[in-house]
Amino acid sequence: MSNNPKYFLVQADALPEVFLKVAEAKRLLESGEVATVGDATQKTGISRSAFYKYRDAITPFQNLMSGRIITFQLMLKDRTGVLSGILSIFAYCCANILTINQAIPSNGCAMLTISAETTDLNCPVEDLLRKVGNLDGVIKAEIVAG
Repeated sequence: MSNNPKYFLVQADALPEVFLKVAEAKRLLESGEVATVGDATQKTGISRSAFYKYRDAITPFQNLMSGRIITFQLMLKDRTGVLSGILSIFAYCCANILTINQAIPSNGCAMLTISAETTDLNCPVEDLLRKVGNLDGVIKAEIVAG
């Protein structure tokens, strides 16, 4: 087996239940809701051996992204106020915008790239992306680097 680990980004509902329970047990321990691994495994309904087997292999996506610079790419309709709405969402979620680059609109659309530092986010990165993507005037929103 290789010394270089491989990583996959997998949608949570596609994972075996044990992985989700290990992630929840880790969250319970980190948040202080439980004091011991035994308490966490009992509360989540997994064995201690399952917890220890998978604990280092399971990390929620938002935890991987915290404290990092993430680049968002957005396709916008050429409409007044769309960029302002996006910036308001970033401010509301406490994302520290480092760069903004918007292309000149063509065919009624413009590509926007925002790089933001995410250490102080008050919501998961997925929620920030969803809020931006649901904004009227945003055609497409995705993370392209992080």
